[in-house]
Amino acid sequence: MTVQLSYRDDVALLSLGDDENRFSLEWLDHVDSALDRVVAGPPTALVTVAEGRFYTNGLDLEWLGAHLEQYEAYLGRVERLLGRVLTLPVPTVAAVVGHAFGAGAMLALAHDFRVMREDRGYVCLPEVDLGLPFSPGMAALVQAKLTPQAAVAAMTTGRRFDGPSSRTAGLVDDTAAADELVDRACAVAAPLVGKDPATLGGIKWTMFGHAAELLGHEAGRATGAA
Repeated sequence: MTVQLSYRDDVALLSLGDDENRFSLEWLDHVDSALDRVVAGPPTALVTVAEGRFYTNGLDLEWLGAHLEQYEAYLGRVERLLGRVLTLPVPTVAAVVGHAFGAGAMLALAHDFRVMREDRGYVCLPEVDLGLPFSPGMAALVQAKLTPQAAVAAMTTGRRFDGPSSRTAGLVDDTAAADELVDRACAVAAPLVGKDPATLGGIKWTMFGHAAELLGHEAGRATGAA
């Protein structure tokens, strides 16, 4: 399954795929295109989800290993997506159905709210064990969304947080059974449908503009638009 956009009543549902959903160039194109359609339509709220064991496993390390000369450009593309989601002018909820590792965990954190499957999957920032220091933008995103204590625990230990420990640490807002996950995420999103995009985008830019700028996303500076 590729990236797919559908709607449940007025809530946009963006499926990230049914494999590891790594950030390939094609995957990034599809996600950006889906976000274009979401923000171009009537005011809505966005729920991102996935099929299978992974929400997303982050960077496409196999491709990157074969194209090291494109590392900076590729990382910049990933960071711009994170900055875009962080300041998207619609309410956003991540339904974390399974593992969310590295940049995949950062994508979930970039949402306004997160609901995680309670019995399977981990949220993990393994950079410390991979020898990959956080970029300033990625560090700013994590630190903008977590308490200082949770940010230290997530960023410096490589710890794998399951659903209950993710909720305790504040990495996610709620947990749910597998068959209730999307319903729970939509229940968070649905009451937020209809928020004025310019106002909401402007508020998010005021809150997270510094992190978004470090991530290379500047489109929301003046209006909050995506």
